[in-house]
Amino acid sequence: MTLQDSKLPQAGAAGAVPTGKSGGPARVCVVGGAGYVGSVLVRTLLARGYGVTVLDNFLYDHALSVEGVYDEPGYKLVNGDLRRPDVVAQALDGVDHVVLLASLVGDPISKKYPELTRSVNLDGSQALFAALDTHDIDRFVFTSTCSNYGLMDDNTLADETSSLNPLSLYAETKVGFEQFVLGQLDSHKVCPTLLRIATAFGMSQRMRFDLTVNEFGRAMAMKTPLDVYDKDTWRPYAHVRDISGAIIKVLESDSATVKGEVFNVGSDDNNYTKAMLVEEFLRHVDAPVAFVEKGADARNYRVSFAKIRNQLGFEAQHSVAEFVPQLISAVQDGLYGRADTLKTYYGNYQVRDGVPDTL
Repeated sequence: MTLQDSKLPQAGAAGAVPTGKSGGPARVCVVGGAGYVGSVLVRTLLARGYGVTVLDNFLYDHALSVEGVYDEPGYKLVNGDLRRPDVVAQALDGVDHVVLLASLVGDPISKKYPELTRSVNLDGSQALFAALDTHDIDRFVFTSTCSNYGLMDDNTLADETSSLNPLSLYAETKVGFEQFVLGQLDSHKVCPTLLRIATAFGMSQRMRFDLTVNEFGRAMAMKTPLDVYDKDTWRPYAHVRDISGAIIKVLESDSATVKGEVFNVGSDDNNYTKAMLVEEFLRHVDAPVAFVEKGADARNYRVSFAKIRNQLGFEAQHSVAEFVPQLISAVQDGLYGRADTLKTYYGNYQVRDGVPDTL
């Protein structure tokens, strides 16, 4: 059975796959398509019948994530750096839509590599966007982050009109590129949409254990002592399948509904404090946890997802509570036994050798 025979997650948009400029199914270039979210999105697009081109430079030596999909009908891989115009031109050949996932994702990795972060997340992303009209790209979806909200009052839900308060270089670059794209609306033919993604969780072919839900779950399933900082701080969470479904929903929505729009992606029910996450895991496993105050991360925000629900009809299908026992079982069954020896593959801790800070 090929991926095209498998079932699309419920979060995906309904209806037929749009026709591309070639006359066949539309082709989507997923920049960063071998990463944590990209690995799930690419397989979902292929299952739906899209052609997919992946542009990725395997920043974390994670080429293993494309095994099992490389020879699928409709799949094409361009191994290269999004900051190089010749690589971008190769990746955009015959493409109808572009989804930009690639960036240095997360506060720790951005802090460790500040020049590379600015070069990829801002300069490279801007150059990619400038090339879209040249290649007659129809839709452009950028995955930003709810981390842009930074710090909110506990009683306030951040929506798309809330003030942005980026507290890290990572969030600063996301906000900067958002502003760049929104400032270009009248000078480009492409239809751009910005998605502020909640902190991702869920299983992926390029699994990450440096994300809160996944990190807590692996440690507690293994009975490894876990220090939890600032237990009462809030975060929103979104399953990787729901993130993929939201992207597809945007690609298949009327352009007038999504052009220049910003949508938070997640679920109101998946707003959790860190203490609440620990409680979810403790319902299924007894593990040593210590709560520690005054951590280095000052972020605290809950988010509203009413706009994407009301405007696009998107509803998240996966909850943290549903995922918790699945992750515990997967870890205890030995699925991630190499996570310590292949640490970089399983988290954004260090980029591979040879990646220049700037081009």
